[in-house]
Amino acid sequence: MPPWAGLAVSQRLQGLTPQRTANNGTAVEEFVLQSFSEEPGPRILFLAMFLLLYLGALAGNALIVTAISLHPGLHTPMYFFLTNLAILDIVCTSTVVPKLLENLALKGGTITYQGCMTQLFFLTWCLGAELLLLTVMAYDRYVAICRPLHYSRLMGRPVCALLAGSVWAASVVSTSVHTGLMTRLTFCSHNQIQHFLCEIPTLLLLSCSPTTLNNVMMVLADVYFGVVNFLLTLASYAYIIASIVRMRSATGRQRAFSTCSSHLLVVTLYYSTVIYTYILPGSGSSLENGKVVAVLYTAVSPTLNPLIYSLRNKDVKVALGKVFSCIRGRHGPCRLTG
Repeated sequence: MPPWAGLAVSQRLQGLTPQRTANNGTAVEEFVLQSFSEEPGPRILFLAMFLLLYLGALAGNALIVTAISLHPGLHTPMYFFLTNLAILDIVCTSTVVPKLLENLALKGGTITYQGCMTQLFFLTWCLGAELLLLTVMAYDRYVAICRPLHYSRLMGRPVCALLAGSVWAASVVSTSVHTGLMTRLTFCSHNQIQHFLCEIPTLLLLSCSPTTLNNVMMVLADVYFGVVNFLLTLASYAYIIASIVRMRSATGRQRAFSTCSSHLLVVTLYYSTVIYTYILPGSGSSLENGKVVAVLYTAVSPTLNPLIYSLRNKDVKVALGKVFSCIRGRHGPCRLTG
């Protein structure tokens, strides 16, 4: 279930002066985003923290993409999908964090209507694509461990390209539908978003036109991107664990588990934020908790993913070491070998 779901019921909004007048009421030209704190001290702390997270996410994911691209030994399906994940993380965090940093520096801020729709488009695109990609990566590990003799056939280059293309295409179609439906709504009187970003539930609460179709499409997206993909990922790891348990060799079990442990950790981190979102309406501070969850999947997760894959993967660590050596110019021209 995408992290934007489950928040709409419990969030309350305040009205501000409208920006312009429409035929049947008022329509806004910009939205007011909420800051984390009004006090100068905490704001400076948050600004420094999010700046470090953003720089860490950019540097870490860029290094992962560079190391995999330049190291022939990492030109395998698993690392091909990891490259896609790193690119998604860069786009996701760059969609939200720069505007958040601006608002922290300016003690709250505004975002234009067009800017809000653009942020909504790219954010929902990245979140949906990441859920699909994690499922594809789980399937890749299932084939590698449970059907190793057929791996080269089932996960050949054409198949990997088709799977990756389907991930990007399916998510862009979904977010196009959601953004298109959002642009058809009229936003009256209220323009203060009780969040630091533009996402579907908070914007639906601001609308003064019917949102039934938007809610129906959001539920359908939740079922497809969330429930279906979660069950497929769960099924893949059920088969993987069963296959590992049946292995007679302790070395074989350890090697098999090490190939999927990093991905399993990332899946756990990502889906834990999604599941946590769904228990928010039952808590007394769902609005603040919703901000924490949004920080996890827009800033913390993109920063941690490169660390998880580099620290727990010997091949990636070796490739990164060679990249750093090339950067320092120890070995002349940067040509990595497998």
